Amino acid sequence: MKLCYYKLPNGAQNFGDNLNPWLWEKLLPGVLDDDSTTAFVGIGTLFNNTLPDRTRHARKRAVFGTGVGYAKGIPAVDDSYKIYCLRGPLSTQALGLADELAVTDGAVLLRRLVKPGDRKRYKFAFMPHYELAGEGWKSVCEAIGFGYIDPRWTTEAVITAIGQTEVVLAEAMHGAIVADALRVPWVPVVTSPTILSFKWQDWCASVGVEYQPMQTQRVFDPRKKTDLLTPVSTVRHWLRVKSAASRLKQLALRSRPILSTDNLIEQRTVQLEERLQQFKDDVAAGYFTSPQT
Repeated sequence: MKLCYYKLPNGAQNFGDNLNPWLWEKLLPGVLDDDSTTAFVGIGTLFNNTLPDRTRHARKRAVFGTGVGYAKGIPAVDDSYKIYCLRGPLSTQALGLADELAVTDGAVLLRRLVKPGDRKRYKFAFMPHYELAGEGWKSVCEAIGFGYIDPRWTTEAVITAIGQTEVVLAEAMHGAIVADALRVPWVPVVTSPTILSFKWQDWCASVGVEYQPMQTQRVFDPRKKTDLLTPVSTVRHWLRVKSAASRLKQLALRSRPILSTDNLIEQRTVQLEERLQQFKDDVAAGYFTSPQT
């Protein structure tokens, strides 16, 4: 069975996508390989009209903790799909499926692999969307003594940084998901209109919180692929950093950090474990095994 998840072009890295090989290889040892005749559709906003093509060689597709969104439509859910759980109620509604399939994002299972850290390094840390990450935001965070968490770092480095923070300001959704899983309060932040609110609302509904992001300026223009804080001149660079840093600090100080309840996040984790066991039982029973010819 082949793991299906989004891979950025040219070897670029993104924490939310990279959670897939990191997490599933630990939780499903010996199950995943390069056999594309069956597919395991994991963490990400993957349920859209591109999914059939991404898994075009698959006779059967196991869907676990995935969300609906992006692209331009939703594929018909036929007998090739075995859906164990989805990211949240908006995904089940979009697909016309039973509410019981709305559990939460599969990344929450990280709770069973990582213990929350006691040692805090930063009061606040900012984790931008991977398209907007770079030296600009790093400079801004350093200017006000905030931690900077780059979604392009290794999976282990991001998880460690989140655990060392008291409050995570997250534009990257899986930064918030992992923070919530590790019991680190978080604040949703938006610096660009390209951020997809549907996926955030979907996951937030699954853990009983509201998505009300705080707006601040961006310091990177994804259309031009150039850092707006590139030091054209030392003075202009300093002024831009100062302005962005001031706004981010004000946002942090007036924010109300979010955290799902201990009982609900544990309930969702147990539900994910139960669905994962169902998947393992189906694998053991040969449900995904190709027929002999």
